[in-house]
Amino acid sequence: MRFLFVLVILSFNLNIGHAQKVGLVFSGGGAKGLAHIGTLKALEENNIPVDYITGTSMGAIVGGLYAAGYSPSQIEKIALSKDFQDWVNGRYTSDYSFYFQKNPPNASSINAKLNIDTGLRLSFRSSLINDIPLNFALLELFSQASAIAKDNFNQLFVPYRCMVSDVLSQKSITMSKGSLADAVRASMTVPLIYRPIRINDKLYFDGGIYNNFPADVMQKEFSPDIIIGANVSSKTYNEYPKNDDRLMNRLLMYMFLAKSDSTLVGKEGIYIEPNLSDYSSTNFVPVAEIIQKGYEATMANMEQIKKHVQRRVNPQELLQKRIEFNERKSDLIFSDVAVYGVNSQQKKYIERLFKSDQPNFNLDDIKRGYYKLVADETFESVYPKIFYDDIRDSYIFEIYARPKKSFKIDFGGNISTRPISNVFLGIQYNYINKKAYTFGANFYSGRFYEAAQLNGRVDFPSKLPIFLASEITFNHWNYYNTSQIFIENPKPVYIEQTDRKIDLKLGVPLNKNSRLVLNSAFIYNSNYYSPNNTFAVGDILDKTSFSGFNTGLTFEKNSLNRKQYATAGKYIYASFNVNHGRENYTPGNIFQHILPLQVPSPLTHHYKNWVNVKLSYENYFLRIKNYNLAAFAEAVLSNQELSNNYYATLLQAPTFYPLQDSRSIFLENFKAHTYGSVGLKNVFTLKRNLDLRLEGYVFMPHKAFAKIGLQEVAYQQPFEKIYYAATTGLVYQSPLGPISLSYNYYDDERKRHGVLFHIGYLIYNKKSLE
Repeated sequence: MRFLFVLVILSFNLNIGHAQKVGLVFSGGGAKGLAHIGTLKALEENNIPVDYITGTSMGAIVGGLYAAGYSPSQIEKIALSKDFQDWVNGRYTSDYSFYFQKNPPNASSINAKLNIDTGLRLSFRSSLINDIPLNFALLELFSQASAIAKDNFNQLFVPYRCMVSDVLSQKSITMSKGSLADAVRASMTVPLIYRPIRINDKLYFDGGIYNNFPADVMQKEFSPDIIIGANVSSKTYNEYPKNDDRLMNRLLMYMFLAKSDSTLVGKEGIYIEPNLSDYSSTNFVPVAEIIQKGYEATMANMEQIKKHVQRRVNPQELLQKRIEFNERKSDLIFSDVAVYGVNSQQKKYIERLFKSDQPNFNLDDIKRGYYKLVADETFESVYPKIFYDDIRDSYIFEIYARPKKSFKIDFGGNISTRPISNVFLGIQYNYINKKAYTFGANFYSGRFYEAAQLNGRVDFPSKLPIFLASEITFNHWNYYNTSQIFIENPKPVYIEQTDRKIDLKLGVPLNKNSRLVLNSAFIYNSNYYSPNNTFAVGDILDKTSFSGFNTGLTFEKNSLNRKQYATAGKYIYASFNVNHGRENYTPGNIFQHILPLQVPSPLTHHYKNWVNVKLSYENYFLRIKNYNLAAFAEAVLSNQELSNNYYATLLQAPTFYPLQDSRSIFLENFKAHTYGSVGLKNVFTLKRNLDLRLEGYVFMPHKAFAKIGLQEVAYQQPFEKIYYAATTGLVYQSPLGPISLSYNYYDDERKRHGVLFHIGYLIYNKKSLE
């Protein structure tokens, strides 16, 4: 009897051991949360069961992926991918990003929005990171599992909970149902980093604000026998960071993430805390290293884990269970697109972006329409959702869009140590009906450059989107005013240029951030200049004007990460232009003072026709840690004729602009009707947003211009001259635009050496013949 009693007791204890339920708790911690992937790897390698998961922020993402049926190796592969880096950094340079909807770059730095109803409201970015690619990625990763579970987190591959914060009621909320993608997205919404997510008419932020280590939720929701908790967000430091940058880097994490309590795992629980003191919560680059730290910390606790968790999982059974769960996932085939947050006409406009000849949409169709929409500057925000329809056994893509305020006002310009400083003001009005309408105006004002432009554009949301646009542009350059502020220029340039252009454009998109634009324009240019580069009181400058028409076709592809001082991406430009018009020459009186017997020739004019082909290429093709290398090339082919004098020829000739301030300098040696140029751009990232740039260029005109006599002009021998330009300097990318200090060298007699400091963008409207 005693033997039988012992046998029963042992059998009972064995059954209890086999019935053990294990709960896994993952804390938040930004990039450090990637260590949780290492914890999952170690647990599965040692056949430790995971019956429940709770997580916050990055812990919610990693835990959510595991609960959605992804294996640790699949999750690791996702984290190591280039796509992941794009998601967390807000980059999306895919084939679906329609550059054709972007406005030409200008000197704007900040903007304000004006609503007719509410008055003026200054608007700055409410988030540091663009969440457009992240939102869509989470839909791709989680929507199928959410459909299987019918939005009940208990029915996932592993029952799951994640934490979000309602900052208005100052409560921690446990997400147990609804869209899995929405719940994960809300759980990682660190204030000021990402925009909050609206769920059931409430705005939710990062769960770590009130509960960064949800072991208490694990106990309350699932009551497991054993809790394994992994914490990567220790908020206590042995000493204050000596470096201010490191202190600020930790500040957001310290302010917004609640302190984790290791005792919440219980007396029988296991608390894992990887050593991540050398890693930043905001640096997602060392993914593999952080995962390895999580793996090592878990393996260091494995003996204790096995002691407390007697139950084991058969690897083949776990694999089969995961396969069966994933096989239930329906393909992402969409039967409809539903639009919310806009009026009926705006709804029709958005729906037409997704128009398809097929009865259903696949994921590529949806992604293409989504990126068309987010590229449209007429919308303030666009948030995607996916809903599964049981009846039709297909998915519905839902879009929650918010149109922009009616008016947008842009401010910008630059402050410089040379008198090329200016202010920029832009005004834009957006209106959406069955088509999208954009009307705008912009103005530059400064000693060197003044400009005004009126523009209008209509976007047609057809299967192949098309836009029609019109621009009226006035530009004025005064090169005489660009002498140094503190040092009198010994060789001033007495040149003023004015051009006017009325342009009509028709554009269509191509893949990979590119567009094709057909344009036709009327041009009227006036150039005033001293024929011998001298000037005295009473002198009248010579004048050469050109009036005519320009018709052209332009291909442009742009994935550069910045509109000036880029460090990544590619730019390709190709244009074919036909020009026809009349050139008029009116002499001044400067030669009369020098040669009294010379009588100025009367007004002369002649007609000119020429073709101009331009190719430009810039590619940041090499990245090694903190170093980026770009190749640059540009070529122009033209049969343009010489004008009737030297300066008139220079002023109408194509120009090579190698450096950041080249458009503000009259460079005689960098002008030619036909030329080729190459260059290299070396960028060394010293700190975040601080770069050291070293650039060099070679310019080779086919036939350089030669001044003959007083003002005659002729071609030199082919390829007789080669000219160089180079720059080196520091560039800091501030919220108000770049701050740059550089030394610039030009192989040109008038401007050979120069030091330039500027704040803001050195960007101008293109000249009418460019």
